[in-house]
Amino acid sequence: MVQLSGIVATFTTLIAGILTDKAGNRKYFISIGYLLWGLLTLSFAFISKENTAEWFQLSDTNQIISLTITIVITLDCIMTAFGSTANDAAFNAYVTDNTENARSLAEGVLSAMPLIAMLIVAGGFGIIVNALGYPGLFVAVGTMMSVSGVIGIWLIKDNPNLRKQNTNFISDISYGFKISVMEKNKKLYLYFVAMGIYGIASQVYMPYLIIYMQEYLKFDAVQYSIVLAGVILGASIITVFLGKQFDGKNKDKLLIYFSILYILGMLSLYTMSKTIDLSLKTQVMWFTGITSLVLITGFVQVLALLGAQIRDNTPTENTGKLQGIRMIFFVLIPMYIGPMIGETINERTNLTYIDPVNGATAHVPSPEIFLAGAIFCLLIFFPLSLLFRGKQS
Repeated sequence: MVQLSGIVATFTTLIAGILTDKAGNRKYFISIGYLLWGLLTLSFAFISKENTAEWFQLSDTNQIISLTITIVITLDCIMTAFGSTANDAAFNAYVTDNTENARSLAEGVLSAMPLIAMLIVAGGFGIIVNALGYPGLFVAVGTMMSVSGVIGIWLIKDNPNLRKQNTNFISDISYGFKISVMEKNKKLYLYFVAMGIYGIASQVYMPYLIIYMQEYLKFDAVQYSIVLAGVILGASIITVFLGKQFDGKNKDKLLIYFSILYILGMLSLYTMSKTIDLSLKTQVMWFTGITSLVLITGFVQVLALLGAQIRDNTPTENTGKLQGIRMIFFVLIPMYIGPMIGETINERTNLTYIDPVNGATAHVPSPEIFLAGAIFCLLIFFPLSLLFRGKQS
């Protein structure tokens, strides 16, 4: 499901981004997209094995489970298509259109939002699940998304310079893959490459971060929630504060500095895990919090600065056409390569745990995933050095 979602998200963004350019409109793609995205999310509340058996008059358990899985995956792909249209294509193009003089600040805020969302999910949504079950969770989340889309119809205003484009659709799809376009926009594609390297390095450890705290560091729900809350709030405040200072500065130089900080954060979390006595829970929580704050601050700052530079170097007349290319480097490639590296490393350890969701035996995430992420992230200095030298010459 995750792999198909990544593919659907990328190709949908490629097509929808072009459509927003041709329509000369981002507002309705965002608003109506969020409205339908929310309704589709809400519909997951009605999917269950019992309902599948009733709808399709089935009695064989294997058939019921197989069909239910098929429905979930299909609906997830459809939901992803509307979500990518609204957010990855239209909203991202809208931000590029309207943040010319404050892109570092905008990217700082946007980069902090997923962290705050993660904190809300880890805390508040558990309460909803306990009170209303997962159907109640899907209804609550879907309703919020749809309401935000309705609000957007009144609040969102497109950039007055946005105009309809009467261009060839097939040519528009191939636009971002053309060698001539890459040569004309070398800096933009170097930032795309840097984003891909950063994304892969992050996906080596990020999918396993909470499981690592639970199963390797042996934090209970309260302990890892306290650590995550402190780290996420601290990193979010730092990100928004620094974002105000970055516009007008040499962002390539800042990217080098914060890439070093990010790598040091991954290395420090690896080193801490290998050297500290894990039975000393208070000390482990403090060290994990401090090293994770360095890690997540570097993670968000690199993301914000790369996002700002990509927006700064995206040709305004082709903003929508290039959102799909951005997704290839930002989502598709990292989602496939990063977790495979992380899982390969985890499988080499002898530590296992019982997955509470399905009861299967799974591998405990190893500290080496942070070391591997740091080593891979060193590759980011190749495109950054080319960009930095190009700016200096």
